[in-house]
Amino acid sequence: MGVSGSGKSTIADRLAQRLNWDFEDGDIFHPAGNVAKMSAGQPLTDEDRRPWLQAIADEIDRACEAGERTIIACSALKRAYRDILVHGRDDVRIVFLDGTQDLIAARLAARKGHFMPPGLLASQFRTLEPPANSENPVTVSIDAPVEAIVDDIISRLGLIPADNAANSRSRP
Repeated sequence: MGVSGSGKSTIADRLAQRLNWDFEDGDIFHPAGNVAKMSAGQPLTDEDRRPWLQAIADEIDRACEAGERTIIACSALKRAYRDILVHGRDDVRIVFLDGTQDLIAARLAARKGHFMPPGLLASQFRTLEPPANSENPVTVSIDAPVEAIVDDIISRLGLIPADNAANSRSRP
């Protein structure tokens, strides 16, 4: 989770590759009206976000019930949004990609082909409620190369990357 431009899709995709898990970009769950609104430079309201968050929560439930391991990149800027997504599950973890507004603004300025305009970044930071300790988040700084961020997440979650899993199984 994190504001637009924090690297959610990039980090989540690379993390999923390293772990050999599924990856979904939360943006695909947005109703067309939300995408149109954001493309027009209008921030979403809580009411706009509700069906989007519920669709992601439904996908999390489906994946968990099927025994699948999935990483979903999603802004989840408020505690209330994360509560909808996690809804009491202890087998779902939040990873918060934390960065300064200046760093993220620079990244957004260089990004091409995304519906989220850089002008909405300030509203995202106003909305952002960093995860509380009670949410058991993994908070990582985005001021590092992608591989270092992914390594940090894997380490802090106590996971074994797929490329190391075979080696670890063959050890006594």
